[in-house]
Amino acid sequence: MTKLPLEGIRVLDVGDVLAGPFSCTLLADWGAEVIKVESIQRFTTRGQLHPPTEKPEGAPMFLWGYPDGDSTKRPWNRHFIFNGMNRNKYGITLNLRHPTGVDMYKRLVAISDIVIENYAYGIMERLGIGYDTLREVNPEIIMVSMPQFGNTGPFKHYKGWGTSAEAMTGHFSIRGYEDQEIEKMQGMVHTDATSSSNVPFAVLAALFHKRRTGKGQFIDFGQCEAFMPHMGELMMDYVMNGRVAKRMGNRHRLWAPHGCYQSLPATNLPDDVNDRWVTLACRNEEEWQQLVTVMDNPDWAQDTKFADMASRKSNEDELDLHISEWTRNWDHYDIFHELQKAGIPSGPVLDFGEIYSDPQLNNRGFFEEVTHKEAGTHKYPGMTWKMSRSQGRIRIPANCLGEHNHEILTRLIGLTESEITELEQDQIIGNEFLPDADQ
Repeated sequence: MTKLPLEGIRVLDVGDVLAGPFSCTLLADWGAEVIKVESIQRFTTRGQLHPPTEKPEGAPMFLWGYPDGDSTKRPWNRHFIFNGMNRNKYGITLNLRHPTGVDMYKRLVAISDIVIENYAYGIMERLGIGYDTLREVNPEIIMVSMPQFGNTGPFKHYKGWGTSAEAMTGHFSIRGYEDQEIEKMQGMVHTDATSSSNVPFAVLAALFHKRRTGKGQFIDFGQCEAFMPHMGELMMDYVMNGRVAKRMGNRHRLWAPHGCYQSLPATNLPDDVNDRWVTLACRNEEEWQQLVTVMDNPDWAQDTKFADMASRKSNEDELDLHISEWTRNWDHYDIFHELQKAGIPSGPVLDFGEIYSDPQLNNRGFFEEVTHKEAGTHKYPGMTWKMSRSQGRIRIPANCLGEHNHEILTRLIGLTESEITELEQDQIIGNEFLPDADQ
């Protein structure tokens, strides 16, 4: 079998939530040996430590996501967020607040290539495992530290979450509709996803540098900064024209029509969830004329108020009403196919039931059936890209808490059975959270 590109690279994943852990997942997907380090003294992003036995009314997804709605069986090993974000990793527990746990960690660092963490500034140093300490243990170590605001500057001590990063990067100010109350918008934590996809590139660049020079390095990764290029055109519009971007829903600053339109409702779902929607965009006159043809040349489309892009943009409210009257008579997939055949960008708005049955994703084998020892067998999102000479796949389901303590500590550090038993007795390692674990 062809080797995966990152085989032979060892990564210590000391991250939490999404940004740090999923960046490690992307490295693990392509062969890196990723060891996720948790602690039985501190509860991580595994749902709730003591969830109720039944789903509370209106409970958000991130607090409730257990197979078959059962939260009674070691729920920390069965929560969908953790299990969806941590495939292809080994998992161990170490109490990094205890000298013995720190010593075990350093012994792993000595034989690893990369450390990735996304805690607030200064936490790793306070634990005694900051970069200056780790490079004494392993001069070639590459360490990625990714607090929200980076490791320098006047805000470096400030803590952050995905929603605060959205606010600090301007993302919150442009999302939603013009008349929508900003406090009612749902947080997207898009900055987490952006950071997790940027970190592997930084790591590969550092690995290439180490291959040339034999030297590791510290990667100071500010999550807000990683997101800012996504706002580039809006920032340049302000710099060049003095315009401050405002919320405009699904509309475009120049193109019209450009939006999300209601389509034929579903018939197999409850009335309160049967809405169906489709997106379309006309970027030039040729695409507009193609759309008019697909709509069977309605009389309203000949009105001079829709004669060119500028006119359509000026009369966008009326234009959208006309297009919505047409789309409401079509299934969202049928509109998608017809408009794409005409060369018009379009896509159906899918719910997650439709996503799992989507013919494109299934034809490409995107979803993979994975059996988790405690969460059961389910379909999970798979590899985010394909390589012609390396076949990535989900080789290992998300780790249960401390699942690989014995394997990693014996294979890599050479501990004996009695030493591992002693670590368990001293609560340095374990496979269940302590009842009073920090949350």
